[in-house]
Amino acid sequence: MANFNADRSSMSTPAPVEVGREYDVKIEDIAREGDGIARVEGFVIFVADTKVGDEARVQIDKVMRRFAIGHKV
Repeated sequence: MANFNADRSSMSTPAPVEVGREYDVKIEDIAREGDGIARVEGFVIFVADTKVGDEARVQIDKVMRRFAIGHKV
């Protein structure tokens, strides 16, 4: 019988972004709080002071399990 209670950390893949690294992104959408939403390999990055269509170099400040927070550089 399969073990459906497997450790979740072993099932998750690492985020494709790292704290401190810079990425060139395009803002695709705006979050409810007003931050821009970009994606790197499908992984969501919230970026303040951006609007849809902006292309920006973003430095990652914090990486969570499902998203990251960055700022324009």
